[in-house]
Amino acid sequence: MPDPSDSDSSIAQPIRCILSDVDGVMTDGRIIYDSAGAETKQFHVRDGLGIKLWMQAGFPFGIITARNSPMVERRAVELGISHVSQGSGDKLQRALQILPEWGCELSSVCYIGDDLPDVPVMQRVGLAVAPADAAADARDVAHWVLSSGGGHGAVRETIERLLRAKNLWSATGATA
Repeated sequence: MPDPSDSDSSIAQPIRCILSDVDGVMTDGRIIYDSAGAETKQFHVRDGLGIKLWMQAGFPFGIITARNSPMVERRAVELGISHVSQGSGDKLQRALQILPEWGCELSSVCYIGDDLPDVPVMQRVGLAVAPADAAADARDVAHWVLSSGGGHGAVRETIERLLRAKNLWSATGATA
C-alpha cells in the first residue's frame, strides 16, 4: 500500500493495469431513462482519450461494473476496451479472474471506484483511486482522491497522473 508521503513516481512505478467502475467514475452516477424507458449515460470525452493513451502506452484497461448496460458495451467498443465485465456482484472476485489474463497481480493494479461495492477491491490493489465526489467509504480507503468528480474527467486525471509519473505522457496519437 502506498504511503501518502510517497511521490507519484514511486507509486506509479509498479502499476501495470487499470480496472474501473463505470457509474460514478466514468459517468456522474445518474441513471436517466428516456420516455421510451431506454437508459442513457454521459461519458466524458477526455476520459476516453486518456484510456486510449493508457492502452497505447502498452497497459491494459478494464471495466468491472455491477450493472448491465448496452451503453457501457458501446463505449467500450468505441475505445477498444476488450475486458468488460458487467453484472459483477463481487468485483474483487472478477478482478482476480481478469488479472492472470493480463499477467498482473493485485499489487500492480490501479482500481478506480466510488462506492461500497468497490471498497473490497480498493483495499487490495496497489493503487486505489476515488473521484472527488465518491462515497465517504471509498474516499477513506483511496490512496488518491481526485480533484475531478465521476463523469467529469476522473479517469483522465488518474491516467494522466500515472503516465506523467512514469514519464510516458503523450498528448498525440489518439482520438476518443
